Amino acid sequence: MAEHRFYSIHSHGLVRIGCCTPHASAGDITANTQSHIELAQQGDAAGADLLLFPELSLTSYAIDDLHLQDAVQRATREGLAALIAASATLKPVLIVGAAIERNGRLYNTAVVIARGRVLGVVPKSYFPNYREYYEKRWFASGVGLSGTIDIAGQEAPFGVDLIFAAHDLPDFTFHVEICEDFWGPLPPSTLGAMAGALILCNLSASNITVGKARERAALCAAQSIRCAAAYAFSAAGPGESTTDMAWDGQSLIYELGDLLAASERFGLEPEIAYADADVGKLRQERTRFGTFNDSAVASSHPENRFRRVTFAHEPGFGDIGLRRPVRRYPFVPNDPARLDEDCFEAFNIQVEGLRKRIESTGAKRLVIGVSGGIDSTHALIVAAKAADRIGMARADILGFTMPGFATSEGTKLNAWALMNALGITGEEIDIRPAARQMLSDMDHPFAGGEPVYDVTFENVQAGLRTDYLFRLANQRGGFVIGTGDLSELALGWCTYGVGDHMSHYAVNAGVPKTLIQYLIRWCERTDQFDAETDRVLEAILAQEISPELVPADADGAMQSTEAKIGPYALNDFFAHEVVRHGTAPSKIAFLALHAWRDRGAGLWPIGIPEVARPEYDLATIRHWLEKFLVRFFQTSQFKRSAIPNGPKVSSAGALSPRGDWRAPSDGTARPWLDELKANLPG
Repeated sequence: MAEHRFYSIHSHGLVRIGCCTPHASAGDITANTQSHIELAQQGDAAGADLLLFPELSLTSYAIDDLHLQDAVQRATREGLAALIAASATLKPVLIVGAAIERNGRLYNTAVVIARGRVLGVVPKSYFPNYREYYEKRWFASGVGLSGTIDIAGQEAPFGVDLIFAAHDLPDFTFHVEICEDFWGPLPPSTLGAMAGALILCNLSASNITVGKARERAALCAAQSIRCAAAYAFSAAGPGESTTDMAWDGQSLIYELGDLLAASERFGLEPEIAYADADVGKLRQERTRFGTFNDSAVASSHPENRFRRVTFAHEPGFGDIGLRRPVRRYPFVPNDPARLDEDCFEAFNIQVEGLRKRIESTGAKRLVIGVSGGIDSTHALIVAAKAADRIGMARADILGFTMPGFATSEGTKLNAWALMNALGITGEEIDIRPAARQMLSDMDHPFAGGEPVYDVTFENVQAGLRTDYLFRLANQRGGFVIGTGDLSELALGWCTYGVGDHMSHYAVNAGVPKTLIQYLIRWCERTDQFDAETDRVLEAILAQEISPELVPADADGAMQSTEAKIGPYALNDFFAHEVVRHGTAPSKIAFLALHAWRDRGAGLWPIGIPEVARPEYDLATIRHWLEKFLVRFFQTSQFKRSAIPNGPKVSSAGALSPRGDWRAPSDGTARPWLDELKANLPG
């Protein structure tokens, strides 16, 4: 077992939540209590920080008028006392449902327990009293209450104005509401979130009817998005009385609209559905979510009206694994239906952006450099579709392939095959004579016959290509379509100024390299073009990514982009975490390790064959992450500060200085490198 704190979820702002489905009964409180204790012990062994039980789980929900019987109320108090005592040696905070009498009124409550201490009791605010529900017959509303209550000899806070927070585990802050509370137009958890809670908990009974499971999931997902929170929901399971209703035991954990965990519905055995909520990410999300703060201001700052109950959680910092899905390709969904939807939207965002720019400029022709690589390929098929949409003849798309000193025959043939298949006007300009002249004028060693392939040698070629394209656009009444992508902008992997950095419209600037491959495949799969075009696209996808600026070595190996700057799969993972979430480098390494250390674990997007599924150890991840941090924060921002217009495609982030990303061009990577060094083992 790894002992370094790096391997612990608690070092990276994660909290393990468990939604419990205990054995239910029709009022056997002793049996219910024992089931709770057993699940609490199980959750403790699994490293849970928070265990959520269903509504009235200790008492049983569907016992109707029996809630008003003294014997039931006394048994409930005794069951709570036993559960509180049993919790003294357990790590998880327990949230259990019980009907409790206070000042001559019976309340449907959530009792929050931590290591033998009652942290607080939260009464239900809103009651269903329609269709099959008659809760107002038995229970009083807790709206407006703020006081104390005696439970098992302890005086504890009582009311709907409670927020619970661990003072020794940052961001472990939660709010509690009960069932019907979040079916209303203003759930109490909305105010709880604005008061600072990052985890929103719902104890529910919620009988099952056809379609209701989808409704619950929709509510949980929506509330987690609106409140920038994790939403945990636990409903009563089989075992409750079925006099007029049935129960399915649905438990759900959502975070920012994404499902992290779900229980087996209609299961007959007790169950805990676990997920590690990224509360650190949620806190970061709220700092970027100005509307969230504005809503708190408009609501007269709910944090001023809530009582904050703090407790010592004493988290461990051992390796307990990670219980949450981590996407290897954050820009590429694992679910085929979602991937298809995302590709449809991304492709059409690009097409529509370019269509509008053509219309606005009145350009008669489009000019594009076609190398035979995937970026120029994708930009060209976007241009072809935009031309089709506005009725422009494809012959008015002018494609130029411009072989240099290292251009392979295969990529040049692919470039020509693609231009011919699409029916655009293709031309070839050999840039080698002009490049030799420039290198000779500069007295570069290559001009004298020496095999010196430095950055000057590379950029003379890259710059000439772009220079030609701009002058050709001037000559032929067109504008230049950029081909560079989001991944290259993140790494500064582009030639500044008169180079592939510049264009009249950067149609790919919002699309990362890992997604471009899927967009091209989506075009094939959905018959956006004809069979011959699809054949060429497949051949282009099969090539290794290379700028082809340096001649092959003695063994015939061509220049490899990823050997120089690292795998694009890792770089896109790093960029997503930095740009979208502001994640600390050590946490990026932690998440990347869980995503990439075992090729056989987790889900892969469709279309990646077994042989093309890499895995990376921590040393490899650290190596490329350090290089990424230097390139992103220190050496390439000046390029991003001067990029041309281009459409934002993914909500996961873009790098335009007019949109998602603003940073100094003379910044330093020092804070990120120091954080990484301080918190990684070795």
